[in-house]
Amino acid sequence: MTLQVITANRLSDGVVVFRTAGGRWSARVEDAGVLDAGAAEAALAAGQADAVRPVVVGVYLVDVVPGRSGPVPVEFRERIRAQGPSVGVRGAFEVAAPALPGRAIQDEV
Repeated sequence: MTLQVITANRLSDGVVVFRTAGGRWSARVEDAGVLDAGAAEAALAAGQADAVRPVVVGVYLVDVVPGRSGPVPVEFRERIRAQGPSVGVRGAFEVAAPALPGRAIQDEV
């Protein structure tokens, strides 16, 4: 039997989120509502309604297996998404530049 959870990205900041059994969105995969094949499509439609409001973007189903702390994504890509950014959030967009006399280095791009 295939188990699935619903995932998306929060529109306000791009954080990976998972739909809980109560219909809310959480950044923790452990909070995700686990669905069997029969319930997955109806729950997916409800999750996609949040993309219309707009709360999230890119809503889709992810195959999972039970783990000690909750669902664990089967696919490698989804395990990375569930664990959070693989680089520093701020550091991913920084560019090292030497300081010029009389000019401050911009802190944000």
